[in-house]
Formats: sequence, structure tokens, C-alpha cells
Amino acid sequence: MRQNATAYTVACLLLTNCHSVAHKARTDLIGLTRPELLSCAGVPDAAETRDGQEVLVWKQDQNVDGGVSVSTPFLIGVSIAGRGTCHFVATLRDGKVSRVSYTGPSQTLYGPLAACEPLIRDCEHYAQTERTPAAPG
Repeated sequence: MRQNATAYTVACLLLTNCHSVAHKARTDLIGLTRPELLSCAGVPDAAETRDGQEVLVWKQDQNVDGGVSVSTPFLIGVSIAGRGTCHFVATLRDGKVSRVSYTGPSQTLYGPLAACEPLIRDCEHYAQTERTPAAPG
């Protein structure tokens, strides 16, 4: 019984962590400068400028598997999985990130935005650890 409770707790923590990185990035990346964004996310796959805004898009079009597979000695296997893709979209105004959004079908076991996590992981880490807060005023 205790093992089940421990496994459940660990699973919940893992699922929440993977799910929350992309959600946190929606607010944590706001205010990043264009050079900061490019240094952590790389060169975007698409870009467009319109109405004073620049929209940059990074694409994860290869399916990201998220699941668990178990095999037995008698060739019986069980797989609980999902697949997903993601497009990370950053809108910049005056050279700074003003909005972060995601598109693409993502139904992985780790949550609806888990396929986006590889695209934004480095930027989220940068925003949390290395970015210096803007001076007031």
C-alpha cells in the first residue's frame, strides 16, 4: 500500500513539473529581449512583422512520445502513451517579449503542453536563474 502511495506521489510530481514548465514560461519569459530570446531558444523557424509586432515561431513537428511501456517474457506488452507536437510562439513589441503562446496537438501522458517543454526549457531556466531583473522606473 505504501509503495502505491509513493509511486502515485512521484507520478503526480513528475506530471505537474513537466506540465508547469510551459505554463510558467507564459509569464516568466515576458520582458525578455530579442537577443536573450534568440540565445536561449535558437533561431526561429518562422518570423513575421506586422502592426509594430514581431511574431517568432519555433516548431517541434516531430511527435514527442510521452508514455510508459511494459513488456513481459511472453511477448505481452502494454503501452500507455500519447503523442504531440508543439509550436512555441513569441510575440515581441519594442524588442521585448510581450506574449507567449503554444499551438499544435499535444496529448502526451505528461500533459497537454509537454511536447512544448523541449522548445522552452533553456529560456525558462535562463529566466529563472540568470536574468537580472529590470531596474525600476
